[in-house]
Amino acid sequence: MTRLPEEDQSLNQGPLSPDSLKTLDRSVDLDKPAVAGTIRKVIAQVQRQTGATDERLPIELILDQLKKKQKEKIVREVLRKFQQSEELKPYQAELIKLQKHLERTGRKMIMLFDGRDASGKGGTIRRVTRYMNEKRYRLIAPGKPSNRQQTELHMKRYIEQFPHAGEIVFFDRSWYNRAMVEPVMGFCTQRQYKDFLRTVNSYERNFIADGMTVLLKLYYSVSKDEQARRFERRRNDPLRQWKLSEVDLQAQELWEEFTEKKFVLLQRTHSPEIPWYIIRSDDKHRARLETMKVILNSVPYVGRSRSLDFKINEEVVRMGDQELAAMREQRRKYGRFLR
Repeated sequence: MTRLPEEDQSLNQGPLSPDSLKTLDRSVDLDKPAVAGTIRKVIAQVQRQTGATDERLPIELILDQLKKKQKEKIVREVLRKFQQSEELKPYQAELIKLQKHLERTGRKMIMLFDGRDASGKGGTIRRVTRYMNEKRYRLIAPGKPSNRQQTELHMKRYIEQFPHAGEIVFFDRSWYNRAMVEPVMGFCTQRQYKDFLRTVNSYERNFIADGMTVLLKLYYSVSKDEQARRFERRRNDPLRQWKLSEVDLQAQELWEEFTEKKFVLLQRTHSPEIPWYIIRSDDKHRARLETMKVILNSVPYVGRSRSLDFKINEEVVRMGDQELAAMREQRRKYGRFLR
């Protein structure tokens, strides 16, 4: 009999406490809040019927109150989450091999995760790094530059975080803030924006000139409707409200401006030598899976699986020049860019 993953064992035994309900939320799928909501309603119903004031209730009582369709919904979501987790694991194992290869050879890897707010960058990074050796990678999520940093070269604070030999550095947003968020929100001058676009390609060529550094640029493309849905969830969920920023609150209103900046970004900074990979991220699981494939295909490493499918799904991943062609066609056909 197939065992549930460790995080799902709370479904099988023990009383259902607030902590185990959080675990159940993760198992069921945080993208399906209606499932966890159903369970909470049943718990409240049992408490009313039994007069229980203790939040810890035996699971048997909960199961007795769940209707057949409710049980089927929960099981279906748990199994879906389990299958998705299992689908990622062979690729996560390959990422460990890649990490060990970089350590043995002294190579360095820089990964940029850019794109709109709520496009799935952070969640993807968490899945990519989940089983990696924490001593051999770093995650950099740059905040607002300090007063001192504002007087320095824009690239300096990023270069200072670059990997050592055998190390990977993940940037959750990168120096490309200067090409997207900053000009749209008025956080930089027009001259600073233009100077960045004029110089960034030469900087990046220098970054990889040693032949030992891999630079991977990933742009997460979410649709306007899906972004709005994710923002609404953040707004109503106290565990996610911290994710809402000043930029988030204006992202929908400024959708067209961000899209124009994306178009210019790809025009000016995509090249065969250092390309952009566009990850269509409305489906989070598929985006995470295909991201892993892109990473694994970027470096030849020892011990690569011969049975695993490393072929990129072109419905999810586009090269920057392909995305540009699609955006030009959208503008020709509809008079505007769609995403």
